[in-house]
Amino acid sequence: MRGADPRVVLGLHRSRHERRLLTGSLDLGVTALDTSSNYLGFRSHQVLARVADDLLPEFTLSTKVGYFPGPDRAEHSLDPVRLSAAVEQAVKELGREPDLVFLHNPEHTLEGGTLHDRDVLAHACAALDGAAAKGLCGAWGVASWDPSPLVDLIDVALPQPSVLMVRAGLLVGAKTLDAADAFAAAWGLGSDRVWGMSPFGGSTQAPVWDRINPGVFLRDGDRLSRSQAAFRVAYGLPQVGTVAVGTDEPAHLGELVGALTSQVDERAVREYRDLIRARSRGQPA
Repeated sequence: MRGADPRVVLGLHRSRHERRLLTGSLDLGVTALDTSSNYLGFRSHQVLARVADDLLPEFTLSTKVGYFPGPDRAEHSLDPVRLSAAVEQAVKELGREPDLVFLHNPEHTLEGGTLHDRDVLAHACAALDGAAAKGLCGAWGVASWDPSPLVDLIDVALPQPSVLMVRAGLLVGAKTLDAADAFAAAWGLGSDRVWGMSPFGGSTQAPVWDRINPGVFLRDGDRLSRSQAAFRVAYGLPQVGTVAVGTDEPAHLGELVGALTSQVDERAVREYRDLIRARSRGQPA
């Protein structure tokens, strides 16, 4: 059954944060913007406020907390006091309350799957839930590059996020795809409340995109470029309602938006997932 129309979020990971990108995004009707406290060398919020303070009210804005500047490199922390302070700092730097704040890659700290980890996750979620209750953000979510270590830590006692963000696309492995599905199911969230990220696995220029044809996973993929098809297929691997994608070129963003009218061939996607799952388990294809 076809879900709601797919949504696009402009992601600022690796972005130069140029004003022309933001104005171009608005011209295309892409009015959701995603960043993080640690993007652009922990300067993303300040740069956005400086170059586009008049544009930010036109966007639905999400950011992430969990990484902090360290003496040599960024450090990760789920300490609820630091997380709460990070949300407050984001509000000050952006000059507005974010519509959504993600807990950023909690698995970076939670790798043991112990009862202690469950308590740590619970306190971290409570910190963001409390920030939303105070009006410091509209809602909160969890963004996870690899949710596998988190699935068994989730129970009904945890505050429930509004949105989850996970990796999506043809370059995501079977284990991570299955974990993403289990992650959403554990929270009781449907695909309309799950976002995908990194749909190209890092770059549309990677050699892999010259060797495969993502259009075979679409009902009308022959009318799209390979990058357009790969982007559209990402909405089905895993099933998500929104994809955050990064670019510095409004023209590229426009091409991706143009792919949204195409439809994913759900049967082809299911067969593909069965195939890569079998291969990951060492079973015959």
